[in-house]
Amino acid sequence: MTLNVTERLISSHLVGGEMEKGPEIGISVDQTLTQDLQGPVAYLQFEAMGFLRVKTKLSVSYVDHNLLQTTSQNAEDHRFLQTTAAKYGVIFSRPGNGICHQVHLERFGAPSQTLLGTDSHTPTCGALGMLAIGAGAMEVACAMGGGLFYFELPRIVGVELRGRCSPWVSAKDVILELTRMMTVKGGKGKILEYYGDGAESLSVPERATICNMGAEIGVTTSVFPSDLRTREYLAMECREQDFTRLTVENPTFDEKHVINMDSIEPLIAKPHSPDNACKVKEVEGLKVDQVLIGSCTNSSFKDLATVAAIMRGKQVNPNVSAAIVPGSRQVLQMLLADGSLASLIGAGVRILQPACGPCVGLGEAPATDTVSLRTFNRNFEGRSGTKDNVYLASPEVAAVAAITGEITDPRTFGAHPQVNLPQTFLIDDSMLMTPPPSGQNVTVVRGPNIKPLPTRGPVEDRMEGEVLLKLGDNTTTDDILPAGPKILSLRSNIPATSEHMFENLDPEFVSRAKSKGGVFIVAGENYGQGSSREHAASGLMVLGVKAVIAKSFSRIHHSNLINYGIAPLVFSNTNDFTRINQGDRLLFSNARSFLSGETPTQLSNLTQNMTFDVAHSLSPRQSRILLEGGILNYTKMRQGSET
Repeated sequence: MTLNVTERLISSHLVGGEMEKGPEIGISVDQTLTQDLQGPVAYLQFEAMGFLRVKTKLSVSYVDHNLLQTTSQNAEDHRFLQTTAAKYGVIFSRPGNGICHQVHLERFGAPSQTLLGTDSHTPTCGALGMLAIGAGAMEVACAMGGGLFYFELPRIVGVELRGRCSPWVSAKDVILELTRMMTVKGGKGKILEYYGDGAESLSVPERATICNMGAEIGVTTSVFPSDLRTREYLAMECREQDFTRLTVENPTFDEKHVINMDSIEPLIAKPHSPDNACKVKEVEGLKVDQVLIGSCTNSSFKDLATVAAIMRGKQVNPNVSAAIVPGSRQVLQMLLADGSLASLIGAGVRILQPACGPCVGLGEAPATDTVSLRTFNRNFEGRSGTKDNVYLASPEVAAVAAITGEITDPRTFGAHPQVNLPQTFLIDDSMLMTPPPSGQNVTVVRGPNIKPLPTRGPVEDRMEGEVLLKLGDNTTTDDILPAGPKILSLRSNIPATSEHMFENLDPEFVSRAKSKGGVFIVAGENYGQGSSREHAASGLMVLGVKAVIAKSFSRIHHSNLINYGIAPLVFSNTNDFTRINQGDRLLFSNARSFLSGETPTQLSNLTQNMTFDVAHSLSPRQSRILLEGGILNYTKMRQGSET
């Protein structure tokens, strides 16, 4: 049987296990990326594990999420990241150079390689024919030290793209259609591989939009072939030497979907989930108060030059606040060089620095009871920084709405403007700092906000305590630990971040956890979806939470819980979820033997005098990590051997 592109990528990097469904496999990692929210913890973990220098082909540390410096903490974290990069052999992308996914696509991504990143949108680089996967900081730290990345071999889902997008329809509409079809939990345990004549018609930046938002479906990653369009893009970036062809004729898959791109209409995702999508014309006429265009999803030169062309000679509606977020310094410089920036400024659009910013609630929070239309990838409630009504759409839909002041089907706006890309992009790598050959003479600068990593001891055999919180389906990591400048400035101080767990959902949670001694959380399906935010697990550990019992878990958060010594348990019978109330006292009496895989188990609900069965999906390696109290303890016990 012919291997598809994904299987070729995995098999060429397979070190542990076999190419078969079920058992855990381990792959070698060529490249890593970290960003400034998870990066400080990743490098603290790298230090704590005793590594002296990164062992990957390439590792890059980006400062791109929180560039607001309203207190000293962010500046201290940036100095820490810059000096750790120099010490351990990591390229440092300075603040203002751009969003990690856009810059990595431009300057570092390479077909046929693997990439592991501390951000759930790392799969963006799947647009280049890479196996690019988001993970927690612990796993990326291990990979930088030469360790493997472990995961169960996902189902490979072929998505055949047919035809071409009509005018005013873009790649954003393609992925919104697929997200609507599959839902935010439909991709768990799957990799999406795109193929077909429609895929061949898409440029790499368009493919990147699709791969980026695959994270909202819950997939492990998304992959496009490396073909002539890939070569064309790398040549524009003056990196044609990085091109390798990776295509397969007549690939086979575990399951298939077909998207007819020529029949897709402009789409929009309504609050508060990316899969809550409908046709733009169904909400046409809704007044818009804010329009934000950019983020790692739609901030390429092509995206923003298209917006500039739509707005040229026009004005932003006086009742709309509009801004663009360039994905990189390269994009910003090119907009300046071709006159697009002048068109945007002339139209009344504000220009924000190349950073994630508003996408994670860092600036541009909308006013109360208003509508914000964004080209971002997530519209979870409260993520913008306020109780909001955030809609997601393409740059074209957003640009037209900024002019009209209401959601408008862009096909009624006239002819779609044509944007011609230059033969080569503007290349300026002066804000990428290459590390010295040796880090022996480098002193890591640690501000007062850089705190040691908290750890716990080995998992207890007996766990008894209250259900501190009961949650429904699709609880996000934004729900567990909110974003925003106040909390994200504390990312190097895990005990401080723990003071904000579930702050928006239940302001009394932290005090209750402290007074009750932690122990249990109960949740519905897809617990921990969204961001790879590792603090959503580490903060619970600090508060004494020992286990989360859910109907199901998202992939990254499941791993993060294990890596911090918190047992992820699933209901054997999901109906038992309804029989447990917040405040019930539970007893888990044989935890260590159960987590070792030695015995089945029941938990006792002492309050209601009943028992219920639970299971786990731990691999033998994950079981050992959990029993040691987390991956840091586990790695130290193995004294630097491969993890």
